[in-house]
Amino acid sequence: MTELDASSPTTSAPRLKHRGGIALALIAVAQLMVVLDATIVNVALPRVQAAVGFSTEDLSWVVNAYTLTYGGLLLLGGRIGDILGRRSAFIGGVVVFGAASLLGGLAPNGGLLLAARALQGSGAAVVSPAVLALIATNFAEGKERNRAFGVFAGVSGAGAAIGLLAGGVLTQYLSWRWVFFVNVPMAVALVLLVPLFLAESPRQRGRFDLPGAVTSAAGMAGLVYGFIRVSQHGWSDSWAIGSFVAGLVLLAAFVLIERSTTNPITPLRMFTHRNRAAIYVVALALTGALSGLFFFLTVFMQNALHYSPVRAGLAFLPISLTIMVTVGVTSKLMASLGQKIPLVAGVALNGAALAWLMTLETGTGYASGLLGPMLVFGVGTGMMFMPLTMIGVSGVDPAESGAASGVLNAMQQVGGSLGLSILVTVYGTATRNASGDPAHVLTSGVSTAFGTAALFALGALIIAGVLIRTPAMPAAPKADLDGSGPGGLVEDAPPLR
Repeated sequence: MTELDASSPTTSAPRLKHRGGIALALIAVAQLMVVLDATIVNVALPRVQAAVGFSTEDLSWVVNAYTLTYGGLLLLGGRIGDILGRRSAFIGGVVVFGAASLLGGLAPNGGLLLAARALQGSGAAVVSPAVLALIATNFAEGKERNRAFGVFAGVSGAGAAIGLLAGGVLTQYLSWRWVFFVNVPMAVALVLLVPLFLAESPRQRGRFDLPGAVTSAAGMAGLVYGFIRVSQHGWSDSWAIGSFVAGLVLLAAFVLIERSTTNPITPLRMFTHRNRAAIYVVALALTGALSGLFFFLTVFMQNALHYSPVRAGLAFLPISLTIMVTVGVTSKLMASLGQKIPLVAGVALNGAALAWLMTLETGTGYASGLLGPMLVFGVGTGMMFMPLTMIGVSGVDPAESGAASGVLNAMQQVGGSLGLSILVTVYGTATRNASGDPAHVLTSGVSTAFGTAALFALGALIIAGVLIRTPAMPAAPKADLDGSGPGGLVEDAPPLR
């Protein structure tokens, strides 16, 4: 897995000495391209549905095809960068991503569109770990690298909001196809300019764990397909049962492969630490709930409330802005609160927001029924974002920090796919049993899906509260009581019991 080694030598470093601004801009564009694709397509989903004739259940594959391949191949993507060189891997991933975006924009039917989304996810799985590694390779440790990571974090945080708004504008005033086409000029610029302004990293020896990558991605795809099939045809459907069995067999094979291979794509020892194992489950559950929130609110706003794509994109901005503000506040409070308190509080707020959304009705207005739970969800997500990441990568050797962060990222992507597929199953069952006009049937299914998402959050809350143990905060020195002394976490403090 990719490591950020501050001491790694670079090739052609002198050539880049006075080009740090351009190099940083290229890295920012690459990160923006990947982050945008996670949200820019969401607002276009109802138009995609009308254009290719998808049911609501089939429509979820536009999201899942991307997140499944992204999450399933993310660790392999990091390994590709280690062995082939991070700049070379980055350029290859951008080429795949750009070509897939062009294919998605031109796709004449749903099958090719889903293939393009899966190919996009494959490219993103290589680009994403390479972006972080290239920061370490091209920027000197200290102020220069801190500035680069600051830009990276800012783009990551703002990218979701930009994607929602851009998706609405492009869909309404051009076509839903432009949410894919917009990636093409960015990809072309990156392929042409990156070799000129970014240095290559040294290559490492090793093997690609292709059997592990294939069995893990195919196993999760089998489970996701099974749930979506159930949503349309019920639990007695033979294809659904066969898909579940195949998925479980493939995942069992994946575990056996990872236990026996010398270069596993997923180091299983990452799951033996109680905190990390618990945080992986929390990440799975909450990312699934987040994917469901964006998916079903998009469908509800445009199909039940008849919002335009631009209005729907603007309607989501309070969530993104609230997350950004809350992350900043939480980062300052963690020095005194520790990691567990904001994590548990954030999970609880997410659950409360999802339970609130269960009350949706066909006549629900934005200010009266949507804005409140969206703001609560944004605050909850912002509170838990940093502690979830910090706990997920804590307690590992520095040499394994890349693997720990990669596994956490992969679990989040896979959690989004699996969680959304379960929620779509609940939605499909609820709509089949509902009666009335189409808007009422849709609303009944959406509110039921949010109830299940609230159960995800409840499970995550129990796990976070019971299993996770973080360092206890030391008693504040006398000088700290009046604000005159330094604060901060003491890493060697005894764990909470």
